[in-house]
Amino acid sequence: MYWWSRFDAVEVDEDFALMAALGLKVVRVFLLWDDFQPEPASVDRAVLAHLVETADLAAKHHLVLDVTFFTGHMSGPNWAPRWMLTKDEHFPSPYFAWVRQVISRGTVVLHGNYLNMFNDPVALKAEQLLLRTVVGALKDHPAIYLWNLGNEPDLFAFPEDDAQGQDWTREMTRVVQEIDSIHPVTVGLHSADLYGNTGLRADRIFAETPVAVMHAYPMYCDWALGPLDPDFVPFMTALTAALCGKPVLMEEFGGCTSLPGHGSETWTWTGYDSERKQFMASEEAFAEYIRQVLPNIQAVGSTGAFIWCFADYAPELWAMPPCCDSWHERHFGLVRPDGSLKPHAEVLKQFAATGPKVSPIPDYARFPGLTGSDFYNQRLYEKLPAMYQQYLERRNRTHR
Repeated sequence: MYWWSRFDAVEVDEDFALMAALGLKVVRVFLLWDDFQPEPASVDRAVLAHLVETADLAAKHHLVLDVTFFTGHMSGPNWAPRWMLTKDEHFPSPYFAWVRQVISRGTVVLHGNYLNMFNDPVALKAEQLLLRTVVGALKDHPAIYLWNLGNEPDLFAFPEDDAQGQDWTREMTRVVQEIDSIHPVTVGLHSADLYGNTGLRADRIFAETPVAVMHAYPMYCDWALGPLDPDFVPFMTALTAALCGKPVLMEEFGGCTSLPGHGSETWTWTGYDSERKQFMASEEAFAEYIRQVLPNIQAVGSTGAFIWCFADYAPELWAMPPCCDSWHERHFGLVRPDGSLKPHAEVLKQFAATGPKVSPIPDYARFPGLTGSDFYNQRLYEKLPAMYQQYLERRNRTHR
């Protein structure tokens, strides 16, 4: 969360070289909103230059970028631009009467609140400016792969209703495509957008974007078959494809690992003024999970799979947000803080070396008769545990 303000091109070059050596192809980068747009009417030119240099380095190593705007939510807190902060009593979402920990200028904002990115006129105008500036600077760059309009944006704010969420997506996609008609656009939806109606319905959002994506973690789902369930992520991929009628990129999956030499365990600590608890997989168990889940994601017709994330947080950042309150967020990387690789890095390398291709969606991963309208309007998401069991039964029959 601090790399744009502490940009080190040498470090980026080294990291990209390692990614390329592992056979990875696409890198997600997040435009921390306050760094890129410290004022609503301008974009920081120095930080934009860092992004252009990042793209140059990606191209050097034959990597491409998934550029994510309006960050926004990340790893627990919400990182609001300073100009969005407000002391008003209304909330960024009409659906919950609280906001997550708010960070701005790198520090916690006590009792923080901020403008709603989906409907506030100042925010909407600023969003369009950021899109036009960044896309205009990089639309012809060989390292651009995908423009992403937000990382799990319902965790930052809710639209007032389904129509507003769809209208926002349509308008922001239009802004991008007016400048760049070549590279696709998406919105980084996640499991919560399938667990209920957040105003960002998968069917309506991905009706407006060329690419559909999903983020999913069994470790955060109480009806998954354990925190390392290798069928949960493929199921969420398949369900999203059924709801939106197009193949899905699994844009984020992964898990947090315990310390080297430790077995799988559950950590408890105090964070955000309450007790926190999180399963931490042993490095070996997590490598086995990745070995199983990657071909399963491929088998349901996913157009790709992006693991979260490249590197653990360095210990010198553990006293800062998000690590100070979200201890598990320190340990999602495939690279340890000392630069050594966790076992699942080799699993990724071996899988990439097979040259995996996109598969047709198999019958067991289809949901005949299911529509997005029915799923959300009839609250079929309340039946997800049963739908998952039916999916597993179909899959098991196919693999007998």
